[in-house]
Amino acid sequence: MLWAGVGVGLFLATALWVHARRRFLSVRVTATELWQGGERVAVEDVAAVEDDEAPPGTRVLGGGFDVPRKFTGVPLRLTDDTLVLAWARDGDALRDALRASLADRA
Repeated sequence: MLWAGVGVGLFLATALWVHARRRFLSVRVTATELWQGGERVAVEDVAAVEDDEAPPGTRVLGGGFDVPRKFTGVPLRLTDDTLVLAWARDGDALRDALRASLADRA
């Protein structure tokens, strides 16, 4: 009986961990929005996708202090001239998707 309780506890902890990682490390680009974890940015608010590295202290989308481990940062210039840092496992694919969304908008 004790082992069953330990097993259920481990299962619940693992399920909570998987749910949190899927929610807070999700990246989605649509024709109108960029989703980074729990934060949304309208594509119309993105002015350009930068190729240079972002300077230290650049705000990271999704609410974190830094780009998540094993993810690549992609600097974005917003229409209000601020620089933010988007992130994805495949930074080049995110750049391509954002540039395609920006081209569709124009």
